[in-house]
Amino acid sequence: MAGAAIRPEIAAIVEKIDGLRPMLVAGGREADQNRRLPEEAFRAVAATGAFSISVPTKFGGLAANTREAHAVSRAIGRGDGSLAWVDGILDSGAWVLSLMDEQAQEDVWGTEGGLDSFISIVLATTSDAVQTEGGYRVTGKWGYGTGSMNATWSLLGIPIKNDKGEVVDAGLALIPTADLSYEDNWFVAGMKSTASVMQVAEDVFVPSHRVFPLTAAVDGGYLSDHHEASYKTVFVPSLFMKLIGPHLGMGRAALDFVIAKAETKAIAYTGYEKQADSALFQAAVAKASVQLDAAEALAAQVADEIFEATARGYYAPYAERIEMRAKAGWIVETITNTINDLITAHGSAGFAETSALQRIWRDQATAARHGHTLTASGYEAFGKVLCSREEDARFVLPIV
Repeated sequence: MAGAAIRPEIAAIVEKIDGLRPMLVAGGREADQNRRLPEEAFRAVAATGAFSISVPTKFGGLAANTREAHAVSRAIGRGDGSLAWVDGILDSGAWVLSLMDEQAQEDVWGTEGGLDSFISIVLATTSDAVQTEGGYRVTGKWGYGTGSMNATWSLLGIPIKNDKGEVVDAGLALIPTADLSYEDNWFVAGMKSTASVMQVAEDVFVPSHRVFPLTAAVDGGYLSDHHEASYKTVFVPSLFMKLIGPHLGMGRAALDFVIAKAETKAIAYTGYEKQADSALFQAAVAKASVQLDAAEALAAQVADEIFEATARGYYAPYAERIEMRAKAGWIVETITNTINDLITAHGSAGFAETSALQRIWRDQATAARHGHTLTASGYEAFGKVLCSREEDARFVLPIV
């Protein structure tokens, strides 16, 4: 991942995170049991600057590109997949805020300590928004509020209505988490410590400048005017690609674990006292390594495609965005299959509660079902595009 697209400032953050890996791994089991990220681990990663890499340089951030975002979340994911997933969401929130009205950005980052103001994001419009003087009054509930327990602001989906009360668009409302309550309904098999609770708003006022219309944004209609290329990239692919880095990290973490144990772990009911001596085991880890390399290479290719298009003022049309979506799904699917093969190669001991491998397996398997990168819908839509049925593809995935 340390290619030409990774600037020294980002590489330095990755190096700091790599140094934290033993602490992240050690804290993972307790975090899983408590269903909360350890405060020490979260603050240590925050101190590296990981959660603010996508903040514009105007506010002290690094205006990171997609490949740089991958490098950071991948590094976190090699220590703790749940924390990497939170990073992917907070990074998404920072990037979206960077596209919004300048005053909204000033509200968050224009104050002392602004870079420590993290933004969670939920796109679903499970709410109601009533237009009023100067803004909207918002009431609703949003599930899967990943990162909201560690955020000071949340971007939450709302319906935007015309004067007749008809829904004409969807939007994101920027709301301080202090104005929200939550319902702790996050009882799941994987990604437990992300604490992706349900957020609740009761008649919260949101000024107009903190509302971001989404229909225009999907086609590049951003409200900000930052000069950095990172804020001119395609909207939805930029978001779903931010969730690829954690998968890359968890895949590597699984391979690291299995290889590290191979010199001291026997293969039950065989003559092998060390897994590392077995040709079948050697082939399994070799295949896994190649598959992870392929996934990382494709992730880098899509990331570069997204970023480099801005240099020529090109905004990819729907069909090309669907291809990116299908490739993102392939990356996730490949890592899921690779981890499944690795846990088989390691053996049943990997399912012990004390084993980090089963936690990696559960976390990645849960993340792999996120609708943003779900493999089946991406393949179906891209297949329709390849067969000259783009309108049918829009039925499957209308917003990409």
